[in-house]
Amino acid sequence: MNRPILVIKFAALGDVVQAFGPFAAIRAHHPRQKITLLTTPPYADLLAGSPWFDAFRTDGRPPWRDLRSVARLALWLRRQGFARIYDLQTSGRSSRYRIFVGTRPEWSGIAIGASHPHANRARDRMHTADRQREQLEMAGITRFPEPQLTWLASDVSRFALPPRYALLVPGASPGRPGKRWPLEHFVALARRLEMPVAVAGSAAEAPLAAAIGGIDLTGKTSLRELATIARGAALCIGNDTGPVHLAAAMGAPTLALFGADSDPALCAPRGRSAAVLRAWPIAAITPDQVLARLRGGSPFLGDLDPAAALAGDAAQPGG
Repeated sequence: MNRPILVIKFAALGDVVQAFGPFAAIRAHHPRQKITLLTTPPYADLLAGSPWFDAFRTDGRPPWRDLRSVARLALWLRRQGFARIYDLQTSGRSSRYRIFVGTRPEWSGIAIGASHPHANRARDRMHTADRQREQLEMAGITRFPEPQLTWLASDVSRFALPPRYALLVPGASPGRPGKRWPLEHFVALARRLEMPVAVAGSAAEAPLAAAIGGIDLTGKTSLRELATIARGAALCIGNDTGPVHLAAAMGAPTLALFGADSDPALCAPRGRSAAVLRAWPIAAITPDQVLARLRGGSPFLGDLDPAAALAGDAAQPGG
């Protein structure tokens, strides 16, 4: 069967990074078929040059009120003659796209009538990476090669980074302030690290970089450049946000800081040397505790029990 394959994954950065393994597995399972990724522009740029996809379609998430764009996408989906569709987004939106393609293509996901459903009622209580692996196993994929990321190399000489540096990521989703470790903690940590710091994030997070000091990368890197910078970092420390997931995937020793707003059991960064430090609220994590974890070596020790290890009024959710 040489009909093309479609993979659906729109966003966000951390979720796309967690899908690197599934992307590699899908390519290994379909080595001679054309594979297209239906996504959004930032992630087509990130994945350009990867060995996993032959083509990209970047209008994967048009506003429902934009009927012309929705109709254009629906017509394209129906005309491609896909043999199988892997819905790795598994959202209400992506599941509705099965209506656009009809019942002929095989479908891996949670859409009603999927030929290869992810039939696990506990799927929403699984870590993203484990959930997607199980979804693919239920679609008949048995080989999961380690994703090779050498294709992500970019020239970052324009940033004049020192030979040894720490990458700090002080931002997170603007709508979820509870995911952000306090800025003053990042400032204190940067002053105590025994190396220069580079601060990554969006352009809107430039004031955070200005307060922390060091090399301001906010809004200045592409995602591919950020991946290269992360690969070269001696360590990465940041909140539960996309660049931290990218750093972990690139092999940087990574410490992700979690509060009550997200659960590391479901979405902790995965990597050869990645760990989590968690407390409720996130502000209860002190710079001293971060430094102690870093001195513990790599890989790090894992989650911190706030009830046992944090002073003050840190409490578990609902406490």
